[in-house]
Amino acid sequence: MSTATAGKGLEGIVAANSGICWIDGDAGILSYRGMDIHELASHSTFEETTFLLWNGRLPNAAELQAFSQSLAEARVLDSHILDLLRSFPKTATPMEVLRTAVSALSLYDSDELDNTHDANVRKAFRLTSQVAMIVAVYDRIRKGKPVVEADKSLNHAGNFLWMLTGEKPSETATRTLDIALILHADHELNASTFAARVIAATLSDIHSAVTGAIGALKGPLHGGANEAVMRMLFAIDKAGADPVEFVKQMLAEKKKVSGFGHRVYKTEDPRATHLRRMSEQLSKDSGITKWYDWSRKIELFINAEKKLNANVDFYSASTYTTLGIDVDLFTPIFAVSRIAGWSAHVIEQLDDNRLIRPRAEYIGPAYPSPYIPMAQRG
Repeated sequence: MSTATAGKGLEGIVAANSGICWIDGDAGILSYRGMDIHELASHSTFEETTFLLWNGRLPNAAELQAFSQSLAEARVLDSHILDLLRSFPKTATPMEVLRTAVSALSLYDSDELDNTHDANVRKAFRLTSQVAMIVAVYDRIRKGKPVVEADKSLNHAGNFLWMLTGEKPSETATRTLDIALILHADHELNASTFAARVIAATLSDIHSAVTGAIGALKGPLHGGANEAVMRMLFAIDKAGADPVEFVKQMLAEKKKVSGFGHRVYKTEDPRATHLRRMSEQLSKDSGITKWYDWSRKIELFINAEKKLNANVDFYSASTYTTLGIDVDLFTPIFAVSRIAGWSAHVIEQLDDNRLIRPRAEYIGPAYPSPYIPMAQRG
């Protein structure tokens, strides 16, 4: 356990032992179970990466087939959940809907009252599939489109795109989203994962832990930065402005340019490396090049002007937009991926649990402060 003194936002404080994810921010290293993220993004799939996160090793062929089949079989939403999704007001945001619907899932889960390791793994399968389904189904409902039935022959990324659009996705689109899901699957004790572990440590259920994690992800200081990046690009397009001049004006007005810098990484976020490449390739394949081109110009300017590197959010914005995904689905898609890591951390926490109960550095009035009778108060 770290002997570091309390820091604002717990910066630099070690709060748990974990074998799931290791980050070296100075060297720009992100690894899942000791495997470099570049290796996984280049060779793995979301299903295989999820197996790795949950089991601590890569599967053999038979294990991966069985694991993928279990995820596919879990693509089922109770009719009551579908009714709930249809009942939400049109003003509800996808993140609000996801948070509420995931909480409701526990009411229809056969393992709801079982908090054993095996039961939590079974629930993790269902949650991983159901989170993706909720995001896709609600987007169809709010647009007045018929709900698309899950296709169990498709992989996780492909089925999500299928249920979202109603069209069988291309291999390029499927693989692009698959890699994006790998890149977002875990990131050590970020705010949402820490929230999930704190909730799990009370011996609450995994649905409560994931609901809390979604609540944390909903905050704009955690999820949502890629939404801000895309809204900036839309504003540039609407204004007919030069992207660099637009950003210069933002800086002059002391406005934040989202998608740059990171609390942990002191060099390039390794996830940004892959998202930049995917954004570029998608732009070439689709013929819609402006989002990538403008992003690249802005990145080079900010890097030269502010010495800041693009983070995972910057190029995920143009990547998702080129895939035809609405901006307010960017953060929910983050959850579609991160549910793999949240589940791994909840299971790990409960396998060797101790209630998480930190102390605060008291900075209030000196003790003892006298109690002043009402009549003597000014």
